[in-house]
Formats: sequence, structure tokens, C-alpha cells
Amino acid sequence: MTAHREAKRLPVVADRSVGRVAGIAALVSLFSFLYYFQHGTLLFYGDAVAHINIARRVFDSQTPGLLQLGTVWLPLPHLLVIPFIWSKSMWQSGAGGSMPSMLAYVFGVAGIFRLVRGALQADQRTKPAAAFGAWIATFAYGANPNLIYMQSTAMTESIYLALFIWAVVYFAEFIRAFRDGIDAEQQSARNLLMRCAWCLAGAEFTRYDGWFAAGVFGLTVLAFGMRRWHRGASQDRNLYWVFAKFLLGIAVVPVLWLAYNGVVYRNPLEFANGPHSAKAIEQRVAAPNPALNNGGLGAVYFLKSAQLNMADGNWGRFWLAGALLVLVLGVWKFRATWAPIAFLWAPLIFYALSIAYGSVPLHVHTWWPFAIFNQRYGLQLLPMFAVSAGMLAASSVLVSGRHVAKLAAIIAVLVVVSYGSVWAIGPQCLQEAQRQWNGRHNLNDAVQRAVEGLPPSSMFLMDLGEHVGVMEQAGIPLRQVVNNENHRPWKRPSDPEGLWERSLADPPRYVDFVITFEGDDVDKIVNRTNLTMLMEIHASGQPRARLYAARSAPNQLH
Repeated sequence: MTAHREAKRLPVVADRSVGRVAGIAALVSLFSFLYYFQHGTLLFYGDAVAHINIARRVFDSQTPGLLQLGTVWLPLPHLLVIPFIWSKSMWQSGAGGSMPSMLAYVFGVAGIFRLVRGALQADQRTKPAAAFGAWIATFAYGANPNLIYMQSTAMTESIYLALFIWAVVYFAEFIRAFRDGIDAEQQSARNLLMRCAWCLAGAEFTRYDGWFAAGVFGLTVLAFGMRRWHRGASQDRNLYWVFAKFLLGIAVVPVLWLAYNGVVYRNPLEFANGPHSAKAIEQRVAAPNPALNNGGLGAVYFLKSAQLNMADGNWGRFWLAGALLVLVLGVWKFRATWAPIAFLWAPLIFYALSIAYGSVPLHVHTWWPFAIFNQRYGLQLLPMFAVSAGMLAASSVLVSGRHVAKLAAIIAVLVVVSYGSVWAIGPQCLQEAQRQWNGRHNLNDAVQRAVEGLPPSSMFLMDLGEHVGVMEQAGIPLRQVVNNENHRPWKRPSDPEGLWERSLADPPRYVDFVITFEGDDVDKIVNRTNLTMLMEIHASGQPRARLYAARSAPNQLH
């Protein structure tokens, strides 16, 4: 009777452990957000500014609605941000965009703990080692300086990582249910697989990494089902129905996105080859790609980026060596227990191919071209490094149980020293964001000051693509800006009746002022016949901006 009651209490204790982990993560998230908020770094990434304003356009626009979500970027992060940016102050400061990322960070940290503990805890004998390994993995994930900065912004990495981690958690638990002999007809086992599908669907609606991850999971489920079928388990019809629903659930997201692009943009691959795609941006920017058409070199650059996100200098090699050791052990000796952990390596394949063949160059400051560009991609391997550290620690405890305290101290010191090296030079992701900010804020600030000197109810014509932050920081609602999203995208190649096109052809009829940035669509297309130039704004290394009065010019600009 006593043993039975103890067994019943174990899940409650486990839930309390996860709750404690989530509570600690919430405090880390909150304090780091307050730090970065105070230092004004939430909007350093240009993409963070864009994400917030895409979400804002859904309800604050001349043409509001879900079509303002556009293409290229997947919609879930923007939909999650919307409730937090109704407030003007939350929109202007960027704090509203941080909220989903912070919540996702907490869930991701809790997911790492549950993943490692569940993978290692086979019985009472392994329980202490599993708990130790889970805490090490949790610390390695949650204390990463680059993730701590990214989760305070509107970037999508934190959200995607949380969904991906929990997909692995549920799939690992589903696999263990069969390993432990749980009846395939049991509803709880089937629910685990469907929860995995929901997490994967969310990941697919967050980043294209999720499409590749879903493919890996889908192939695994398909192989698992076929193996059971050949072993004579064809009578498990309910199980195969769950497999079919899983495959359908993860397949429907790409199909929906392709259909959306096909219907709205008349091109199912608009997000991949349209004018705002990564391919088009690469052609315009002409950034060097040292791994172009070389998948192996792409993998090497991605691994280097991942190492630099974990530690500076040689410390990153220790992380990689430990991760490879855990992978070998998992494949060789503990396949049934650790097999799902191999999913955490999937980003390596995806990014190797994307860097080499997908128009997404990655630069690290230690290798040619000695710059920082897309450095944040390396964070996708953080769960793999963290889980590997936890599993290695737990395995070492099982081998040398009497030296747990010493081992714990050694591993903790290694993690602290690694992350200390990152803090010493500054997180790579923050450095990348800082460089982006330095490259645009002088021009944006100057244009912002000019705009703030105009009547507050003025209407503007402006291409918001690269400089939407001007209006955000000036506090001018986007419904007062006729921009490149105020048209019907299914009208190809142009929409003469669209508000955007009509305003370009006859600005005085629709707006009070026109803002052009050298080379943008307004600069190239707008009819200047009745425009009066008020000022030209220069900033070193940036295209010139011009402010025009479309109707009567104001008496003075402040």
C-alpha cells in the first residue's frame, strides 16, 4: 500500500519540479527584459521592428485585415503579438513584441527539463541522476546569454524553439509508452502523438525550419508504422488512424501556406521567390556567401555559429565534442531511450542546405568575410547542446555516483566559464543587432524628428519596408500612412485601382506629405508634379531621404 501511494505521488513531485523550473525561468525572463528595456535594445534588430509593425498593420492600417500579414514571414508570431500592441506605448517601446517571446522562453526551459528527466529516469535507481542531468540541461539552455537577449525581443527564435522542444518532448514520451509496453489502444499514448503534431504545426506556422522538422518527424512516424505493420501489428487500427491524423496535421500547414500565397499573390511560392523573399534580398544586397553551393561548408559555418552562441574561443569546441559523444552513445548503446534526441540535430541539415542553396548567407566574425550576419541561426542548436550536457552529466553520475558533488561543480564551472566568455565580449546576437541599429538609426532618427514637427493628423505616403520604425518611434498610427501594403496583391502585375497605386499617381489627392528614401518604390514611381520638397536628409552610409509637401507646406518645421 505504501509503495502504491508513493508511485501515485511521483507525478505530483515531477509537476512541482517543472513548476519550479518555470518559475525560475520566468524571473530570469522578466529581469533580463527589464535590463534590455532600460538599455533600449529591444528594437535593435530590424526584423524585430518589422514583426511588430506587421502585427500592428492588421488593425492599424488604411486597409486593415489579415492580408496585412503579407508573405515571406509565417503568420503565427505576428498573430501572437497583436493582443500586446493595442497599447500605443507597448507598440512604440517594442515591449509588446517581447511578451510572446518571453512566455515561449519559459515554456522552452520547462520543456528541456521535462525532456531530459523523462529520457533518463527509468526507475528509482536512475531518478537522482536524471534529476541532476535535467537541471544541468535546463541551466545550459536557460542561462545562454544569446537566448536571454533574443527572448526579450520580438524575434521568432524563442517561440520556435519552445514549440520544437515540446514536439520532441511529446514524441519521446510517445516512444517510451511503446517501449514500456503500454497498450497502443490507450488514449493517453495516442494523445501524446497528437500533442506533438500540434506543436509541430505551430512551429511550421512560425519558421520554415518547422517545415523541415515536421518532415523529419513525419518520416519517422511513417517508418515506425510500417515497421509495426510488418511485425504483424496490423490489427492496431486505432493506432494507424492516429498516425494518419498526425501526418495530415503536419502536412496541412505547408499546404495552407502555399494555397494562401497562390490565391492572394497568384504565386504559391511567393514567399520563396517573390520580390520580398530571401532570394530577392540576397540579390539586392549582394552579401558574400562563403558556402554558396557547398552544403558541407554550409554545415561547417552553421556549426561555427552555433559554437559562438555557446562560448567564445576554444570553449565552443568542448560543447561540440560533448554533443558528438552523446550522439554516438545514444545511437550505439541507448537507442530506445535517446533516439528522439537525434531530432535536435535536424537544424544542422536544414541550415546547411539553406545556407548553401537557399539564399541565406551566414557570416561569423572569426572567418571570412569576418562579419556578423544571421549569427542568430546558430541558436537553433542550443537545445541539442543543452540536452547533451545534461545527458552527459547524468551518465557520469551513474558511473561515479560517489562523486556527484565534485562532478556537479566541474560541469557547473564549465557552463559558467563558457557563458562568462560570451558575456565578456557581449552576446553575438546582441552584437549583430547593434550593428544593424548603427546602420539605420541616424537616418531614421533624423526623419523621425522631421515628421514629429508636422501637424499630428497629417497623412503620409511612404514605403514602410525598410523604415517602418520612423512612424513607430514618432507615434504616428499606421492608418495615417499610405504604404506599399495598401493594395490588392492578387492584382498582377499592378493594381491601378489600389490605394497605393492611386496615391503614387496623384499624391495631393490622398496625402499631405510624401517621404522618399533613395531607390525605394516611392522614390522611383511617385508623381512629383505637384510636390514641394521641404528638406533632404543625409546620414553617412545611408540613402538620402526627402520630405515633400503634397498640399500646402507648413509654415515651419520643428
